[in-house]
Amino acid sequence: MDTATSTSGRSASPAGLEDVVPRLTRRVAAASGKTTQTAAPFTGAPLAELPESSAADVAAAFERARAAQRFWAALSPRERAEPFVRFHDLVLSRQREILDLIQWETGKARRHAFEEVYDAAGGTLHYARQAPRLLRTRRIPGAVPGATRTHHRRLPRGAVAVISPWNYPLTLPVADAVPALLAGNAVVAKPDTQTSLTALWAIETAVEAGLPEDLWIPVIGRPEEIGDALVDNADYVSFTGSSAVGAEIGQRAARRLIGFSAELGGKNPAVVCADADMDWTVEGLQRAGFSNAGQLCISMERIYVHDSVYDEFAERFADAVRGMELNAAFDYSADMGSLTYRRQFDRVSAHVEDARAKGAEILAGGGPRDDVGPLFYEPTVMAGVTPTMDACSAETFGPVVSLYRFFDEDEAVDAANSTDYGLNASVWTRDTARGRRLAERIEAGTVNINEGYGAAWASYGAPMGGMKRSGVGRRHGPEGLLRYTESQTVASQHYIGLGGPPGMDARTLSTVMTAGARLMKRFRIR
Repeated sequence: MDTATSTSGRSASPAGLEDVVPRLTRRVAAASGKTTQTAAPFTGAPLAELPESSAADVAAAFERARAAQRFWAALSPRERAEPFVRFHDLVLSRQREILDLIQWETGKARRHAFEEVYDAAGGTLHYARQAPRLLRTRRIPGAVPGATRTHHRRLPRGAVAVISPWNYPLTLPVADAVPALLAGNAVVAKPDTQTSLTALWAIETAVEAGLPEDLWIPVIGRPEEIGDALVDNADYVSFTGSSAVGAEIGQRAARRLIGFSAELGGKNPAVVCADADMDWTVEGLQRAGFSNAGQLCISMERIYVHDSVYDEFAERFADAVRGMELNAAFDYSADMGSLTYRRQFDRVSAHVEDARAKGAEILAGGGPRDDVGPLFYEPTVMAGVTPTMDACSAETFGPVVSLYRFFDEDEAVDAANSTDYGLNASVWTRDTARGRRLAERIEAGTVNINEGYGAAWASYGAPMGGMKRSGVGRRHGPEGLLRYTESQTVASQHYIGLGGPPGMDARTLSTVMTAGARLMKRFRIR
């Protein structure tokens, strides 16, 4: 899809989108005939008319997925990995098309859309390389050394529901669906309606790379219409979204005794130590607070700065933020793009106005940018935010960060942990060893040192997820794939039965087994 741009770099009409929509939506399980309309955040103009799925469509999608999954599960992990190695190459080679699509649906700056392209390719390749090792059958020490042979197997769960949000429409569907597929499952995917085309592009590209049809089936619809059907028909549910909705889905999954994992909300803290490299820290926290206009679960909303460097940091950080370029261009000129939904724009505005009315100081930004587009809001830095203000503890999920002064590390740790969330955090210091010690005291699933979120997120071999109300389970790392499997232990007994040789009485057997236990401990067999 080529995207027209004006000579000023501002967005024009999404040229060719009328051809792309029918192509991408043909796999959507939707027999109801109902449609829904999306709009372009950059302009507010209509973007695409999409088919809507019903609860019956969801049930039918799971039936098709299970039929396809039986053949897929019979393949070896190495065979299942082959399409995803090719998927990596296709994502990188076709990135212009998907970058345009991401920008049209989300309104984000192109540099932030590229993060999704890089991540979808890199995360997929990691699991394609690692899946055969993670899924192989393993020999386990048996009950009786030499006489018991025990093997541990990993089996697919069946048909997995992957429910993903709008803010990272390529990264999140791919990050959750690909390991599920590599584990031998089928996936029924429910992307957010606003950003469905991006997820559909990923599915189309995977099929082009060799993934069999009906293994990754999309449905589109309103949560109140198809949400229950997704959970009620799945063998496992992977969800990314708000903590409130995650709790509801988890409760429904628990009633059916099926597995469930979720990455949920965050109110993520950054701790800037007295010895932080100021140039590095200002640049890093600017990215960490305003990537994707702050619509990032792992972005920094609370920045705690040591008293000795607070004034310098506040001045330099606010200057850098005020200098950020906002535009709707389909190139790399924008430092930040638009918010995606009107409801998110309204929440950001409400948090800032509430803080302003209650005495917070606006160091940078603080208002809409209607001159750029209907959902653009200035990147905003506030000081003097108190617990009486909504922006203090509630997740804003927008381009708003608050600065706080601290005097010692204990105070900083207490402040960082003073929330129900525990998703991501960062520590900024020249002394990395000290930074690690500080990081280990922060209650968050990932903590980055001298980076806001990318270092931990893109370390695909390490688990990523939240503590407290920020999530259940983990994506990435071995856990990110193995969560989609069932464990099976197969043990066979040889030479001698566990009941002892014929004719041996229970007392003698207990004496022999006691002696054997002591010998196994002595020679470290156990």
